Amino acid sequence: MRLPSMSQPFLLAPIAECAPGLSGPQVRLAVLGARSVGKSAMIVRFLTKRFIGDYEPNTGEAEAGSGCGVPVPQVVPDTLCSPGSLYSRLVRLEGDHVAVQIQDTPGCIQVQEDCVQVLDALSRCVKWAEGFLLVYSITDYSSYQVVRPLYQHIRKVHPDARTPIIIVGNKADLLHARQVQAKEGLQLANELGSLFLEISTSDDSQGVCNVFQYLCKELSKLQHAGSTDRRRASIIPRPKSPNMQDLKRRFKQALSSKVK
Repeated sequence: MRLPSMSQPFLLAPIAECAPGLSGPQVRLAVLGARSVGKSAMIVRFLTKRFIGDYEPNTGEAEAGSGCGVPVPQVVPDTLCSPGSLYSRLVRLEGDHVAVQIQDTPGCIQVQEDCVQVLDALSRCVKWAEGFLLVYSITDYSSYQVVRPLYQHIRKVHPDARTPIIIVGNKADLLHARQVQAKEGLQLANELGSLFLEISTSDDSQGVCNVFQYLCKELSKLQHAGSTDRRRASIIPRPKSPNMQDLKRRFKQALSSKVK
């Protein structure tokens, strides 16, 4: 289920091949959520178009890409954002290449009295990232309950309401095991002022791409607006040149008043 603003999904050009170095505009994304909601599968689906159903649990200690059994895009070490794996790749966004970095985070999250407790390293990831996907499984109600406190945690770190956050209900193909109704996900997103999307990582590659692509597009728009604002702020208005005729007139008036 999508909000009306996403009823017509935009499409990007095919993903470019992984480059050894990143150039051009860059966006930093983090995928957060409880354990076993499909975060790693979503990222690999987006970057490789392939679906891998079984992963070793991401505890933040495993080697990048372990457990997926397929080649993954390059992993860039980042001391600011560990645990998990940091994937980097060039994608084409409306004709321009954008260097996308995606942080896959472990599901080591506990919720107590509507307050989220996360690893310190995970909190550093929140500070590092510019856009966020909050993922839950429609077959696990407890993973849905993690979304609100996670959202609140992000907003404490990024109080700017323009920071894009998308709520994603994953595993939409498992309708027989559904524990979270689509209307519940949409209601939560509306309350939090976020976008909402239900997807099936295993069945719908395009749906997964739409989520990441939309987030990249929103960040690119923010970066463009920010650079425009900085350029405007750097422009100091030049003082107007004095009107010499006006100065002469005022000088004559002053002299005549003294003579009287």
